[in-house]
Formats: sequence, structure tokens, C-alpha cells
Amino acid sequence: MNITKETEKGAYDALKGEFKYKNRLQTPRLQKVVISTGVGKIKDKNKIEVIQDRLAKITGQKAAARGAKKSIATFKVRQGDVVGYQVTLRGARMYDFLDKLIHIAFPRTRDFRGISPKGIDSLGNMTVGIKEHTIFPETSDEDLKDVFGLAVTVVTSAKGKKEAEAFFRHLKFPLQ
Repeated sequence: MNITKETEKGAYDALKGEFKYKNRLQTPRLQKVVISTGVGKIKDKNKIEVIQDRLAKITGQKAAARGAKKSIATFKVRQGDVVGYQVTLRGARMYDFLDKLIHIAFPRTRDFRGISPKGIDSLGNMTVGIKEHTIFPETSDEDLKDVFGLAVTVVTSAKGKKEAEAFFRHLKFPLQ
């Protein structure tokens, strides 16, 4: 089953008995998906360009640079230095990315046993860490020396952890 706006709308019928919804607008909705990666101590421009390029290929959108919020002398980081890249997806791109993540990328992950429900926070958002970006089909496997990890955060309008977990199970996320 693909994740679309229609399957998201079907959550009302599936969850109204459990959470006593009186209106369709009370059901959780997907708001956005944030994909981020840190570059840390990498100073090589070529590696940073590779990371930007791969994120753009995976998400279909250019990555935005994220600067350090504070200067930390121990790590030789100044405020504003680029420490990572982030992509925020909404609308059709968000649904396409989630569909690709669940049906293509997760099955290609080594020893994948499902997403831990502990990744859902008290605000109803889920964060999943991916150790290797090579699980996505858009990335070329010949450059295995430049493997990086990324974090995928799915932001919902759910009011709590239980409601978000039921919503993700309705959307067929592979939760443990």
C-alpha cells in the first residue's frame, strides 16, 4: 500500500473508535519530512559537494546548509560555520519520499527488523537514523568510500506518542 493523501485521510475511520474522534480534522496528519546529515569535521570541498549531490538525488530537492548555533573552541567551531545539511519535504514530494523509504530503502537495509517505536517522541514525531545512504536506489554503489548517515524526521499533527504510533501503524510503517 502506497502512502498517499487518501490513505492518510482513511486514518479517521481506522482510529475514531480508539481515540474517540468526533471530527475528521481531529485525526493526525503528516505535516513534513526533514532529512538531515552532519558534515562535522569534513573540510574537503569535494566530499561536501558529494554529500549535497547525494541528498539532492535522494530527496529531489536541493539541500540547505545549516550553521553552528554557538562557537565551541574545543571543537574549533565558530558560530555560523556549516555543520550539516538539511532538506524539508512537504506535499507530493513528501509522500513520494516516504513511499520510497518504506517500500524500497528499508528492505535494502542490512538486518532490518523494523523501526523501534522508541523513535516516536512525546510530540508525535518520529525520527529514524539511517547509517548508510546507499540503501536508496538513486545513489551509486561504486563510491563506497564516501558513505554517510542521515536522520529522517517525520513530523505529524498527533497529540501524543500513543496516537502517533497508531497513526504510523495505520500508514503501514514497519514498526517493531
